[in-house]
Amino acid sequence: MTALEKLLANRRAWERAYAEKGGVLAGKRFRTTSSVEVPPLVWPEDPAVAAEYNEKLGFPGQFPFTRGVHSSLYRGKLWTMRQFSGFGTPEETNERYKYLLCSGGTGLSVAFDLPTLMGRDADDTWAAGEVGKCGVSVSSLEDMETLFRDIPLGKITVSMTINAPAAIIWAMFIAASENQGWKRAVLGGTIQNDILKEYIAQKEFIFPPEPSVKLVVDTIEFAAREMPKWNPVSISGYHIREAGSTAVQELAFTLADGMAYVDATLARGLDIDEFAPRLSLFFNSHLDFFEEIGKFRAARRIWAKKMRGKYHARNERSLLCRFHTQTAGCSLTAQQPENNLMRVAFQALAGVLGGTQSLHTNSMDETLALPSEKAVKLALRTQQIIAHEILAGLPIDPLGGSYYVEAVTDAMEQGAEEYFRKIDALGGVIPAIEAGFFQREIARAAFTYQQEIERGERIIVGINEYVEEGEGIEIPILKIEEDKISEVQNRKLAALRKRRDAKRAQECLDNIKEATEKGENVMPYLIEAAHAYCTLGEMVRVLSEVYSEYEEPAFF
Repeated sequence: MTALEKLLANRRAWERAYAEKGGVLAGKRFRTTSSVEVPPLVWPEDPAVAAEYNEKLGFPGQFPFTRGVHSSLYRGKLWTMRQFSGFGTPEETNERYKYLLCSGGTGLSVAFDLPTLMGRDADDTWAAGEVGKCGVSVSSLEDMETLFRDIPLGKITVSMTINAPAAIIWAMFIAASENQGWKRAVLGGTIQNDILKEYIAQKEFIFPPEPSVKLVVDTIEFAAREMPKWNPVSISGYHIREAGSTAVQELAFTLADGMAYVDATLARGLDIDEFAPRLSLFFNSHLDFFEEIGKFRAARRIWAKKMRGKYHARNERSLLCRFHTQTAGCSLTAQQPENNLMRVAFQALAGVLGGTQSLHTNSMDETLALPSEKAVKLALRTQQIIAHEILAGLPIDPLGGSYYVEAVTDAMEQGAEEYFRKIDALGGVIPAIEAGFFQREIARAAFTYQQEIERGERIIVGINEYVEEGEGIEIPILKIEEDKISEVQNRKLAALRKRRDAKRAQECLDNIKEATEKGENVMPYLIEAAHAYCTLGEMVRVLSEVYSEYEEPAFF
């Protein structure tokens, strides 16, 4: 088959897939602005140029998916519009979720407080002063049920940002859904559950790396067998970038973590096509507009090549790098906070033009306090304007074929491959973590970035340029009364422990310990314990008795 014949064959395949996704066959014209009509996907007219273009880029929805995982991208369905939210008690956060859904949000994203992230109950002495402060406090199934009261969990997708105790929190969510009357198989959503990036960047770990990865594999196996619509891990570069990495480091370290989970799951005995279709990723959208778009495109290409070439996946869905995007929290400034509206808008646009499947836009006041309702609504409206007024979702990969964007995409891929070689030389992700490789790379990048700002080589508006004396605006601060929240949560926990069947709860905890010691998949035992109203802290303590707790060595 000649290059031109291959182009025509691929084009026909794209046209068929596009039609099946609800689009219209090529040859018809589509309105993209009020005055100009062009096709949703454009390629060069010259046959020789078109053949070269096809060989390098392909078509959307075709391997290696540089141009998007779906043939029609957003023309069939817009990206999911999520707002990351959680604060105070489950009752308070439940009200915020209802507000977001009534404002047009199409998915929920749960932020947990620090005690929950670290596997501690609200009444743990360690949790003092942090209960409900930077996320919602969840210590039991009762809290989870309250968090989603009157929200039909079988009809909406939920993303939960939790890592070290992710399996336990997921078990509570499953139990809460079952108590609402939903079967596990219908539930859709994502649990972040990316413990490797915790050792690399965010530092919210409990157990050592090896048993922690075992727990991730437990969730992947359980989802593959019982929850086909659920993404059991969201391989997260977002926090790596927030810790100070470059875009190339974010890309490389994220995909390396993902492949480490794939290796561990294959070692469990699962076939690649049993679980790979439900793996998802999570990226940051930072300030360098075109670099971020190139990063997203390179991620799809690298993932597809690795899944087909290294892991021999046969199901096309196993090749798809489906990802959520969040605008860069670390780029927001307390000075001139209204400027953050523009930063977020352009970062969100980069995510859309880069082909994200789901998007969270940060609120302008997040550097000052938990987001106010007004700021949250403006952040959501930003996405809605991009979708419905800017019409950025109508053309399909409109920057594909740009000399600059393609050069950035290629450079991202090459930079990531160089990092893969370095990680492999160290023996893989876990040995590289234990050697401090990732930590040192990110620390150097963060230090360099800060130096550039302080020397004026990198301009941040309102920080080192365009600063005016006496400027400022009034921002309504959402007050969190930690003592009051702690008192409420502690009282609920005390009542729960008196009310529950203590014998049944203890039997469930014993079952978790026995299963952990035997190396069994613990998910069924965690769900059983959640239904018995065992608390988060109780289940974590049982796991800690077997796994121990991890102390990170110091790196300089």
